[in-house]
Amino acid sequence: MNREPLTPHDPILRTCTEPEVTVLLRELHEAGRPFGILWGSAVVDGTTIDGRMLVNFGHAPVSTLLNLLDLLRETDRK
Repeated sequence: MNREPLTPHDPILRTCTEPEVTVLLRELHEAGRPFGILWGSAVVDGTTIDGRMLVNFGHAPVSTLLNLLDLLRETDRK
């Protein structure tokens, strides 16, 4: 990864909306499929903690989703 991973407390995550996270989840489903990363049940939870949205695959913060996508994008570039 070219940059430091996001932390769950990164201020930028407070700006994520449910539609934006839904698009990111679709990207995860597509990008992760060749690697066996299948989270068909992962959806935006609608739950927030201190203003940060959660994704329902174990109540992960959006930072986990973004960091995973960053790793998958980096793999695609190699």
